[in-house]
Amino acid sequence: MSKIKVLTVFGTRPEAIKMAPVIKELEKNSDNFESIVCVTAQHRQMLDQVLDLFEIKPDFDLNVMKQNQNLWILTSDVLLKMKEVLEQAKPHLVLVHGDTTTTLATSLSAFYARIPVGHVEAGLRTFDKENPFPEEINRMVADATSSLYFAPTQKSVDNLINSGIKDTKRIYLTGNTVIDALLMTINNKKTDISNINLDNNLKTILLTSHRRENFGKPLENICNAMIELVKNNNDIQVVYPVHLNPNVRNTVYSMLGGIERIKLIEPLDYAPFASLMKKSYIILTDSGGIQEEAPSLGIPVLVLRETTERPEAIEYGTVKLVGTNKEKIINITQKLLDNSKIYAKMSNAKNPYGDGSAAKKIVKAILQNQDFLFKKVF
Repeated sequence: MSKIKVLTVFGTRPEAIKMAPVIKELEKNSDNFESIVCVTAQHRQMLDQVLDLFEIKPDFDLNVMKQNQNLWILTSDVLLKMKEVLEQAKPHLVLVHGDTTTTLATSLSAFYARIPVGHVEAGLRTFDKENPFPEEINRMVADATSSLYFAPTQKSVDNLINSGIKDTKRIYLTGNTVIDALLMTINNKKTDISNINLDNNLKTILLTSHRRENFGKPLENICNAMIELVKNNNDIQVVYPVHLNPNVRNTVYSMLGGIERIKLIEPLDYAPFASLMKKSYIILTDSGGIQEEAPSLGIPVLVLRETTERPEAIEYGTVKLVGTNKEKIINITQKLLDNSKIYAKMSNAKNPYGDGSAAKKIVKAILQNQDFLFKKVF
């Protein structure tokens, strides 16, 4: 029987990290699969270092990133350029990930071409289309156009079933590929972070915040909370890899620049960032992936968002949702710093996102659907 042609498409660093284990697993099974990789380069600078880390060479590079691009420009560029890729590659299956604009436009383009879509990290929901914006709608569209669903948790499976998907045998509970990627990376020789000059006598609070809904006043609240925390705790340091977006950098550098024991650094490549997570005492973030990764390292996570599409971590006790209220951020962080029992309870909680075998399960599921995929190719 012919090989299954799988076109994997992604455009951002988080997507690349989570798709890398799947691409590597497809490559290991080259007798059954022809793996084709397309990057949109929605975030060029932050994408390339992940490609280098995992030794992935794209077959197609759409290079859509433009200065000050908006969602209209980005979506239309990916939608139209993916048409050309699909016509040239003629895949049996298009794999997309998560909730980015690349995922939205690629899944639509593949749907228009009548090519099956496989959605990695399917079924996540906040049930609030404004939070996160525009990601909640992006992932709903991706699920609506998909034929194969790779859900990271049982709750994600339930969300898909409750959304009205009738062909439930094509929904697979896989765990999250970010755990695969983290375990592949954590001991990599590229994880050196000696240039950050951490004070090993201080507890490190790792901070990341970059989402659109936190621009402006919410990010100001977060910054003010950090100022108060370092003022009240002489035994901590805050490390903040500051996102490249000017809406983040302008606020952060004006408020936190030059403050003792707050280190503002450039965004890190994934390998050293994984090492920094491992050395941290607490992580405060509005990132989705970090909510999944850090519990594997035993690091408590406080989520700087009003909602999360990853409620399993809250239920398991590995993360707490704190939002962007200054006093709430300070109070909950302080409890973790002061109370060893509360800290230990979060640190030792079970990670609900899997054991690092998600990519194997995804590739196995694709192979099980080869008859369906061969019938659907245009």
